[in-house]
Amino acid sequence: MAKLIYVANVSLDGCIEDAQGGFQWTAPSDEFFTFITDLVRPVGTYLYGRRLYETMAVWESQPALAAQSELTADFANVWQAADKVVYSTTLHAASTANTRLERRFDPDSVRDMKASAAGDVTVGGANLAAQAFNAGLVDECHLFIHPVLVGQGKPAFAGDACARLELLEERRFGNGVVYLRHRTNN
Repeated sequence: MAKLIYVANVSLDGCIEDAQGGFQWTAPSDEFFTFITDLVRPVGTYLYGRRLYETMAVWESQPALAAQSELTADFANVWQAADKVVYSTTLHAASTANTRLERRFDPDSVRDMKASAAGDVTVGGANLAAQAFNAGLVDECHLFIHPVLVGQGKPAFAGDACARLELLEERRFGNGVVYLRHRTNN
């Protein structure tokens, strides 16, 4: 059975975006970018809310981004090869290949997906992740803690997300980012 993994870049004060919706403070170093690419390389499916999907779609819709370096080209190839499921009531159509649009999050459908998937599944976006946590679907939580305080912003975990976590791995990067990998103990 595939694992469902929540992956997020987080400020030290627990936000994935600042008060203006920005996340430029997450710009990765080459070391960090290589690690993230290798981390998501085995992922077969990404589960996204609309906003995160639209942010990530540039890896397919803007070829110049991938052409910037071998690192960005590698990440773009990895991202494009995976399936994407976007949960949105407002998005009319998906703009990328290998992408399915769903109107609502259905825990039973995600359970079936985990049972039949050849590769792991990630969930991105705090609200979508909260639904997955509350349904007992999240197996691991991978956080990249950035050495910045944003003051106010969108929290990495919605107020109703509940899970007990066990630390499995940690790593420090030269840019000050700390990676924490936890297993859920639901």
